[in-house]
Amino acid sequence: MRHTAAIAGRELRSYFTSPVAYAVLVLFSLLGGFFFVLQLSSFNAAVAFYQQTQQLQALESVNLNDYLIFGFYQLMWLVLLILVPGLTMGLFSSEKANGTEELLLTSPVTIWEIVLGKYLAAAAMVTILTAVLAALTGIVFFYGDPEPLQTAAGLAGVWLVGLAYAAVGSFTSSVTRSPLIAFFFSVFLLFILFMLGPAADMGMAGATGSEADGVLRVLRWLSSEGHFNELTTGLVDTRALAYFGFIIGVFLLLTKASFESVRWR
Repeated sequence: MRHTAAIAGRELRSYFTSPVAYAVLVLFSLLGGFFFVLQLSSFNAAVAFYQQTQQLQALESVNLNDYLIFGFYQLMWLVLLILVPGLTMGLFSSEKANGTEELLLTSPVTIWEIVLGKYLAAAAMVTILTAVLAALTGIVFFYGDPEPLQTAAGLAGVWLVGLAYAAVGSFTSSVTRSPLIAFFFSVFLLFILFMLGPAADMGMAGATGSEADGVLRVLRWLSSEGHFNELTTGLVDTRALAYFGFIIGVFLLLTKASFESVRWR
């Protein structure tokens, strides 16, 4: 794995030698600022309403984590569903389009070094985006008193979701030579992962029989939505961590198999 860092460094530099990294960072920051102000305004309006109507019990239940930070992270999670595929769409498809795929495969590096190196570059970009989100959230600590551990768990949830999305995007990029197709395919898969939870919840309401209930529970576990919500509410469960590890591992294995299949064509 000694070449992995070199490949990751090359891919990371390529982000910043093209408009991709700057466009994603600027768009993420602008959307983050907009949604942060939106959630802050909603929080202030709720506090003002409860104060004016003398609903003291409701006012006591209002806190920054549940009424501001949780909603903010929920919105930014959906932003990542669009932006992360934009970061990963050219990881492997650009190699196919430029005709450098065979050159890369015949170089003295293993398939795993190529896959992990490219994935780590995308993971580094996800980490930078999470740091931007942490900086925006830090503003709350200057003017309020949110729960630090719950906030940190929410940030970890955003980061893990981004890493899982990067693995999915790596796979979709490896199956086509068109970055645009890779982008839309990735968004489609991520949307499916998101919708598995709500779909399973609706199915559970009308499910009859233990077998049907078991299938729906598996689908619910495969959804990123439930695991992310647990982390943003401060519940750090090993099942959520196992889920993100499972998604990352499975899609990196699929990426390796897809990229390696070129040798047999």
